Amino acid sequence: MNIDLHCHSNVSDGALAPGEVARRAARAGVAVWALTDHDQLAGLAEARAAARDEGMRFVDGVEISVTWRGTTVHVVGLRIDPGNADLAAGLAAVRGGRLQRARAMAHDLQRAGIDGTYEGAIERAENPAMVSRTHFARFLVDSGVVADMREAFRRFLVPGKPGYVPHQWAELADAVRWIGAAGGQAVLAHPGRYGLSAGAMDALLQEFRAAGGEAIEVVTSSHSAEQSRHFAALAVQYDFSASRGSDFHGPDEGAEFGTLPPLDPALRPVWREWGL
Repeated sequence: MNIDLHCHSNVSDGALAPGEVARRAARAGVAVWALTDHDQLAGLAEARAAARDEGMRFVDGVEISVTWRGTTVHVVGLRIDPGNADLAAGLAAVRGGRLQRARAMAHDLQRAGIDGTYEGAIERAENPAMVSRTHFARFLVDSGVVADMREAFRRFLVPGKPGYVPHQWAELADAVRWIGAAGGQAVLAHPGRYGLSAGAMDALLQEFRAAGGEAIEVVTSSHSAEQSRHFAALAVQYDFSASRGSDFHGPDEGAEFGTLPPLDPALRPVWREWGL
């Protein structure tokens, strides 16, 4: 069964509307699908209705931005109650400050010789309050400054580069608590992306487990085959369930539905108790 539990719509930093994302997932053969927009729940109703029309089983989700020891990490919440007041209030707090951060990023990029980035990013954000590095990257591609999204991030939008501005997101324990309050399961997203040492990864996984985290993403588009094997072993070592998701953001932006390998059958999938 093709199960994809991590993707984005234009309610956060994806390129397509929630219904379009649902139809694209269905065409790729996805049977169980979660929309997990960054710090935002507004696309779930449209996504749920479209998934039903396409015959897919839908999972309400979210991806929460977290600052952990100065590093931005992400926690996916699966099977959440979108009407939960604690989760909604927590996400509203996390979303605050995005516009100020975007202006600071644009100022730094202007100093690097690139004009118009704030306006360009806002134009590409369906919801300006959710403007992000991805919207800046799309502007840089569209304006010919870089060839593709990967180059945009590598040259301008990661720590140490001229367009990167740090931001204080949620605390790890708070993110996990909000997900739990909404009846959901907390999943550490794409752990291979964070560039952590073995010791730091151990500390993160220990803290995540202690906070109530239940799973880690093992198979995802930003993991190499070697990384997937590595995090499969860590899932077993730390007694986590394993999750799988494309992290789809839009056509021609790297990840695509239906292209991921399956989870190792020796792992305990996060959906084991879902009655699939």
